Amino acid sequence: MSRWDFVGRTDELHRLLSAIGGPDGRGLLFSGSAGVGKSRLLREGVAALSPDRYAIWSVSASATTAALPFGGLVQVLPAEQPQGLSPAGILRWAVDLLQEQAAGRPIVLAIDDAHLLDPPSAALVHLIARAENTTVIGTLRNGEQIPLPIRALWTDDLVDLVELGPLGPTETTGLLAAILNGPVDAGTADRLFRLSAGNALLLRELVLAVSSSGELSRTYGIWKWTGRLELAPSLTDLIDTRIGQLTPGVRSVVELVAFGEPLGLQLLQRAVDPDDVETAEERGLISMVHDDRRLNVRLAHPLYGEVIRRHCPVSRTRRLQATLADLLEQVGKRRRDDLLRVAVWRLDSGTAQDPALLLDAGAQAFGRYDVPLATRLARAALEADGGFYAAELLATILMFADRSSEAIEVLDSVAGEIHDDRRRGRWLTVRGMVSYWGLSRESTVEEIAAQGAALADPADQARVRAFEAIMRLHRLDTGAALRLAQAVLDRPAAPVAARELARCTIAHLQAAQGQYRRSATAVARVQAEAARWRNDMPYLQLAMELARGTRLALSGDLTGIDAIVADEFADLAGAGDFRLGTGYLAILQAYVARLRGRSDEALKTSLGACAVLATSQVYAGLAHAERAQAAALRGDATHAAEAMAEADRTHAPGMAVLYPWLEQARGAVYAAADDLPAAVKHLCALADRLRADGFAGHELLVLLDLVRLDQAAAPVGPTCTDGGRRTVAQRLTELSERVDGMLPPLAARYARAAADGSPADLLAVADDFAARDLVVYAAEAAALAVQHAGRDGTGPARERLAALLRRGDRLATPALRQLRPTLSDREWEIARLAAEGVTSRLIAEQLHLSSRTVENHLQRVYSKLGVAGRAELRAALRSMPGHDGTDPA
Repeated sequence: MSRWDFVGRTDELHRLLSAIGGPDGRGLLFSGSAGVGKSRLLREGVAALSPDRYAIWSVSASATTAALPFGGLVQVLPAEQPQGLSPAGILRWAVDLLQEQAAGRPIVLAIDDAHLLDPPSAALVHLIARAENTTVIGTLRNGEQIPLPIRALWTDDLVDLVELGPLGPTETTGLLAAILNGPVDAGTADRLFRLSAGNALLLRELVLAVSSSGELSRTYGIWKWTGRLELAPSLTDLIDTRIGQLTPGVRSVVELVAFGEPLGLQLLQRAVDPDDVETAEERGLISMVHDDRRLNVRLAHPLYGEVIRRHCPVSRTRRLQATLADLLEQVGKRRRDDLLRVAVWRLDSGTAQDPALLLDAGAQAFGRYDVPLATRLARAALEADGGFYAAELLATILMFADRSSEAIEVLDSVAGEIHDDRRRGRWLTVRGMVSYWGLSRESTVEEIAAQGAALADPADQARVRAFEAIMRLHRLDTGAALRLAQAVLDRPAAPVAARELARCTIAHLQAAQGQYRRSATAVARVQAEAARWRNDMPYLQLAMELARGTRLALSGDLTGIDAIVADEFADLAGAGDFRLGTGYLAILQAYVARLRGRSDEALKTSLGACAVLATSQVYAGLAHAERAQAAALRGDATHAAEAMAEADRTHAPGMAVLYPWLEQARGAVYAAADDLPAAVKHLCALADRLRADGFAGHELLVLLDLVRLDQAAAPVGPTCTDGGRRTVAQRLTELSERVDGMLPPLAARYARAAADGSPADLLAVADDFAARDLVVYAAEAAALAVQHAGRDGTGPARERLAALLRRGDRLATPALRQLRPTLSDREWEIARLAAEGVTSRLIAEQLHLSSRTVENHLQRVYSKLGVAGRAELRAALRSMPGHDGTDPA
């Protein structure tokens, strides 16, 4: 683990430095709670100052010096003071001494924990602050008694007082990545942020605790915390100090809230003395939070609960949990969450005797995508003689927790309890799902088809047929999948969940075929019925998201993907460790970042998806394919090839419907390795295969990749009646009339402009791509315009390309690499300095060369870049990636 780097607080640091160098001479004090990062911010500000320019004195006040006259300024004042001076004379002597030592430089007095200054020191600080050449900066802790002279600093307009709040989620994530030398899983970052509440000191103790526990692991470069929190002694002591000593009554309040939060205030007051509740609130141990019409009580800090629960004896813990369950049952389970909360309290207290309660709660937890809690409740229901339906629920959840073999054992244990078609139909679908997706057994499709045909009830048969349809779609048996799904929709007796699962199958197929409007309509109908299918089949959400995500990705609707990634499902899946959901959404996020040219974000997010899906049999191959694409975007051929190999290794045969994404990534990997003939051959063959499969939406993207490789005139498809074959540009024109959305006609225009070599048309296409945030496509179109532009038109095209490259980072696709000249390292360095306006003489001095040598190198650079002189050099360099894939300018 590295040292704690200073991350975030950019605005606050800038404000601090502006206060020091500002024209009005006002200082700045940061106030905030303990551990929020005030002292570190002050130290960073002081470290950024030049001692040659400023006379800087740093002071750290403490409780040990608060009782000593001038003890707070002991680091500044000399050990011996003049004798016989009055208090006012001492103050004047100290001011004169500091001014003398400053030797004409502006004085900066930095005081950490200024609230702990002794009275004489506080008076001296106030007096110094009044000097024209002095700026006072410092920190104060909230809730502490402030010396009057320090308080007068802001009341007299000598300093600004700024409240420093906790770190935000983004700052916390950045700090964790800096500490651990690598990106952190989103769930881990969110968990640590919630536990620390953005307090840097508590975050530090938490990171030390989870690191020493051995539960912080790294997969594909992503850190993930999977274990329970083991509080280090230092962290426990810190929280104990903040909580302090509690009376029995206040302890009861805090303990009940610790085990029951959020707890309704009225419910809490039924169990404890209301005066103790007020005392706990006054001491900052609990807080009141409005939730609709209910006033809830929460602990003031998440870690208070961790410490309280850890210190509470087992017997009292169980009694408190039983009390909470009794209280809520007495007033009635009025809210949806109340059932779940009662079940958990009953289970934890050892008073759970009703399997129906546990089963209903487990289904509700699974409906909220809380996989660990749902697993626990469903298992408890089965152990409490919940029978067949408890086993069905548990097996389903285990499959989504990547424990498919265990799921099969659970299902087989209740095979003897199948006494009717309803149970047999449900058993077949769950076992088929676990076997097909969890264990990758493709024969499952024929097995459930044969057994489903024997069911007499049309509703039960429809359920099995809906599962068979989506399995056949994933196996790429699209014709049979469409017929089965349509038959389910045509059957009036089909249950809602079966109908909507069948509709998802059709919507996914329509998206692959480029029928985006029909696919969107189908998905909207599934979404509208969510309240009716979620309890029965919550995992149907994945089928819906796959259909919707496929449509949005193929149509280039990046804003639409942003919306589903920000939807409630993403939050629930992340909080509940529903890995298939979070993994797939992370793949979509990486896809969006890649098309927007944000290669760093694309690579990091795709790595996160690979880590989340490391044990998955469903989307792991897709995650690695997206990682290969992100690496290829950066020109990292080695990483791209390694990711593609992992994609091939982890791709499940039962997910054959995803082959277009994997094979498209393979083309990008060939191109990243500069094997353009292999890339073109592969993509042409892939386009032919997609055309044969009827996947026009995917075919369009592959043909667009060929245009990006400057192959708009390449032949594709079957031989026509005239003996020739369509070119890529011609085929895209055909598809633009069949495939929905804005992307097909734009891709067709791009292909025609590329085939014609028209710079004006290429730049117009680039503008249209850029307007839709498709930055990579836009930059490549502009790059092609630069290549086709004559000498007079190169400048504007390069400026347009430079502006697009600034919207991305580390873009090094083949189209952009073609603009990179074959400059030597020496020529590249000379070109960069010349573009910055450095004269030849200074370049020669800096690089230890003769001026003639520099001029000769510059002439070769001008020739290779096709520019007339330095006036055009900067624009040329800004319109191409450098040696390392970054913008050299």
